[in-house]
Amino acid sequence: MSVDSLLHTASPLAGSLTPVHAADHAHGWWRSAVIYQVYPRSFRDLNGDGIGDLAGITAELQQLAELDIDAMWLSPFYRSPQRDAGYDVSDYCDVDPLFGKLGDFDGLVAEANRLGVRVIVDLVPNHCSDQHRDFQAALAAGAGSPERDMFIFRDGAGPTGEEPPNNWQSHFGGSAWTRITEPDGEPGQWYLHLFDSSQPDFNWDNRAVHDEFERVLRFWLDRGVSGFRVDVAHALVKAPGLPAWDGRADGSSSDGFPGHEAPMFGQPALHDIYRVWRRILEEYGPDRILCAEANVDPLPRLADWVRPDEMHQAFNFPYLHAGLDLQRLRTTVTESLTSLDAVGAPSTWVLSNHDVVRHATRFGYDWSGPREGDGIGPEDPQPDHALGRSRAAAASLFTLGLPGGAYLYQGEELGLPDGIDIPGHQRQDPTFKRTGGARLGRDGCRVPLPWRASERHNGFGDGEHPWLPQPESFTELARDAQAADPSSHLNLYRRMLAARRELGLGRGSLSWAEEWCTGSSLAFLNGDVLVVMNMGNESIELPAGEVLLRSSSADHELADGWHGISSGETVWLRISAEDSES
Repeated sequence: MSVDSLLHTASPLAGSLTPVHAADHAHGWWRSAVIYQVYPRSFRDLNGDGIGDLAGITAELQQLAELDIDAMWLSPFYRSPQRDAGYDVSDYCDVDPLFGKLGDFDGLVAEANRLGVRVIVDLVPNHCSDQHRDFQAALAAGAGSPERDMFIFRDGAGPTGEEPPNNWQSHFGGSAWTRITEPDGEPGQWYLHLFDSSQPDFNWDNRAVHDEFERVLRFWLDRGVSGFRVDVAHALVKAPGLPAWDGRADGSSSDGFPGHEAPMFGQPALHDIYRVWRRILEEYGPDRILCAEANVDPLPRLADWVRPDEMHQAFNFPYLHAGLDLQRLRTTVTESLTSLDAVGAPSTWVLSNHDVVRHATRFGYDWSGPREGDGIGPEDPQPDHALGRSRAAAASLFTLGLPGGAYLYQGEELGLPDGIDIPGHQRQDPTFKRTGGARLGRDGCRVPLPWRASERHNGFGDGEHPWLPQPESFTELARDAQAADPSSHLNLYRRMLAARRELGLGRGSLSWAEEWCTGSSLAFLNGDVLVVMNMGNESIELPAGEVLLRSSSADHELADGWHGISSGETVWLRISAEDSES
């Protein structure tokens, strides 16, 4: 169906609709999938060492399957010194002993398959650990050697090479360059690391790097994975000559420097890499997928990453960043759908992940809240937790009503807040350490999950101490406590995920319902379901129809027949021509 034909449906709202996106009938499970992110070290600790493990994930898979998800994405579990929580990989084809063994991974995949849940794994191709055998070989070899050419080594600037080769900055603070000591004991070349100094960037101008990662892809595909989430997918290739950059360290626009000109991001040669990877996945069947963590702006440029012969999905960071700014949300949703429709790709939607403050905490502020990646500490302005959870429920119901794919971050179905009272000596994010505590980092959103309120550490594990401390509130938010409460955050998620599948909303259409698109509310029609989010201070009246879901547990069907939506609430309403005549 074309977008224009959306207005020709029998909707009683046809006169006030602005069509954007037609229903999706293309092949591909991922086009409407709900994918649940598992952060292994914080999911479930079965061996009691304070860190989650693969066996713990397997033990709780049934609980994820009951959420009615399509797949889970596993953050890194590979061999690693854990300087950046596993995103510093020392061996891409083995499991770190912290998490178990390869046999534990195989058991997890087998159990997930039994439960009808696909497994997607993280791939980290921009950088590795400084303990990786190839980097250790590069350190031992001399300047200009094939071993050094696997990475980005350069001579320093200044009379004796004492200055970094250029002015690029690390995401985690400080210079993106570190100088090595050569095998003869003298100060030598510098290597590039867009992240921590323990994470050297690969040189993707070297064919040997391509060969190595194509081997890694096949290793995990042979073990039955359904695809890969590609970390920092926009950064692998750097501009020739590594020119200076005066924008922000993350490549975003800053002081007049447009982000799309960042020399470390979004280079054209990236797309040839992903075309090759796409062909490799297709050798294993039509249902393996690639999802890009590509921080690319503006949205029309993101469409280049999901053309038919490249990635299947890309993360939608503009949607995550839009928060509860209704005008920004509308613009982002419209641009996402129209840009990706132009290349035949679905959009994705996400509210939280392992790199940002959880949305149940972010939305507890009446201002923009904490800056991304900086976290919240006890000395910072504190969120209103009840308000944050209520708004998080409303935002989640709005998000899961949108057509396309959706990503959930572990624990968001429980309405978990960030961990705020984490002592400095327990913080482990390299951002905290590299900035001397000026930026708290991402530990707050990575706190171990609460499973059973009556057990030690709320059922995360029975060891002495989890790797990060849990907030006191986690006891009342534990999964078993919420499962027994029909009005809980968890049971709202169960209802809306089930309804989303039953109603086919992930494959549906979208038209803005203008009567409810005001400065304080936003609404769209997906099929015959009207989704209305009210962020104003006053209640608003809804059209006639069947209320399918509310983000709050209050009963608003009053005796006098008033039919409305309260402040801070989202509603799914089924409407029909018959309703419009009543």
